[in-house]
Amino acid sequence: MKTISRQRGVALLLVMWLVALLAALVGAFALIARTEHLQGRVLVRGLVAENAARAGIEYAMTRVAAPDPRQRWLPDGRPHRWHYDDADVVVEIVDENGKIDLNQADLTLLTEFIRHLGVEQQQATQLAAAIIDWRDPDSLSQPIGGGEDDDYAAAGLPYGAKDAEFESVAELEQVLGMTTKLYAKMAPHLTVFSGRGRPDPAFASAEVLDAMGMDGPALVAQREGWNPASGLPAPTLPDGGSLVGGSSGTYSIESRAVLADRRQAVLRAVVRAGGAMPGAAYTPLRWQAGD
Repeated sequence: MKTISRQRGVALLLVMWLVALLAALVGAFALIARTEHLQGRVLVRGLVAENAARAGIEYAMTRVAAPDPRQRWLPDGRPHRWHYDDADVVVEIVDENGKIDLNQADLTLLTEFIRHLGVEQQQATQLAAAIIDWRDPDSLSQPIGGGEDDDYAAAGLPYGAKDAEFESVAELEQVLGMTTKLYAKMAPHLTVFSGRGRPDPAFASAEVLDAMGMDGPALVAQREGWNPASGLPAPTLPDGGSLVGGSSGTYSIESRAVLADRRQAVLRAVVRAGGAMPGAAYTPLRWQAGD
């Protein structure tokens, strides 16, 4: 009898261990399933936010080309707010003609631009000269300094001046004397797509207007205080020129979408109106997702 009781006790203990093991397995599977569900939901909501940001770019291209001037968005960097499904979208669109072209700007404009970003005069001039040496086809340094192959070698860099045009703004990070902090300040105001020696004040930022010898903050405030739908005359520059210009068709666009659950996505792009494919609204020149 004692043997039978002992066997029954062992069997009961085994059953209890088996039940506990099965409960643990079920709990683990439930946890995994819940985790995968949450991960899937995050991914889905992320895609929803990204598509809303993409919609912001598509919508901006229709509004900037609207036939009715009262409905047209001005590509001068002011924020435009738009509600799309359950997303609040903020779009900023800037005509590339309002930026400083790295391949066309002269030494004076580049120097003044860098100086107005808080760089000392001599250092600003040196860096501006290095930018010109990077893009010009010769191997001669600018009279006031600059950066050619020997200067890059002396700085311990494994490359020299490109001696060809900038293909992207990001290439500026390789120029002798450039720092990460200064590049972050400069990049939003630069382009390689306008082909202009001087930016169009109608679309330029306060920093660029300052570099052009104007009162940047005052002109931007004057420009953004004018609403095309008001029917009032467009604001003018001190010399009498219009502070509202015709668009070039090439734009930088930042579209930020925030969903009701605070999930958000950001798209930054440079696009050109029209496309190689029939029916295409634009051609992407640069595309960046995320901050």
